[in-house]
Amino acid sequence: MRLFHRTTRKLSLTDDGQMLLGLARPVLDGVEGLEAALGRQSASAVGLVRVGVTVTASRFLVQRLPPLLAGHPGLKVDLVISDRFGDMIEDRLDLAMRVGAIADSSLVIRRSWTAERVAVAAPSYIERHGTPSVPADLERHTCIVHDVGSDSDVWTFVTPEGPQQVRVPAGFLANDSRAVLQAAEIGYGIAFLRLLEVSDDLRSGTLVRVLSDFPATSVPHSLVYPSRRHLAPRTRLVMDFIWEQVQQILAELATASDEGALRRRRADARSLTQSHSSLPERL
Repeated sequence: MRLFHRTTRKLSLTDDGQMLLGLARPVLDGVEGLEAALGRQSASAVGLVRVGVTVTASRFLVQRLPPLLAGHPGLKVDLVISDRFGDMIEDRLDLAMRVGAIADSSLVIRRSWTAERVAVAAPSYIERHGTPSVPADLERHTCIVHDVGSDSDVWTFVTPEGPQQVRVPAGFLANDSRAVLQAAEIGYGIAFLRLLEVSDDLRSGTLVRVLSDFPATSVPHSLVYPSRRHLAPRTRLVMDFIWEQVQQILAELATASDEGALRRRRADARSLTQSHSSLPERL
């Protein structure tokens, strides 16, 4: 039985090969689960782990994976990058980072956290156009919209009066979050992205957060894997590593946010003190 079409430039499966692959996958998954359950792979994490991530979240992982791989020479990580979530079994994913509620009951939620969307812009844009003070000010700014469907240009913020929705003027739209991020980095306008996706840019100063007094509603994030698969040691290792990196970044950003709020309060207090000290002179 011929399983492959082979040329000097390409290798592809025949119809028989495709059928055999579909029949073999459950068998191989079962063998892998038995080996893991019996502890044959417990000594070291070796083999390939396919991880599904969003486009911009992949930037977060690419910069952090090398030390993990250097410490485990037998480990391989394949990032499957897409902003569209498919079927993990069909995509042959061992682990995936998912955003939003998990509707697929066949998935096991191994780790979860919440993170908000944030409005960000490059310092060069702020210098040219100023900083919006309240969400309604966005209507007078150039905004970069991640087009994921209807009402993508409606951004929701939390105010003392409750949630406030603003339909922003979309000067630039893209269905790829990487393009939205790049447009923000070069100073085109204000973008509304997930905090984890812009964490490195905020830390480096490439982007600054605007409207920080008006947070957006937090969005659930999860690390999931197919329930019919036993969690192999290599998958557990990668999952725990991603979890640790996420927690570290969130803690650093929270500390930076607290320090920024403290600096603003101190600046406001100094301004108020100076205003009061000059009051008798004006009178």
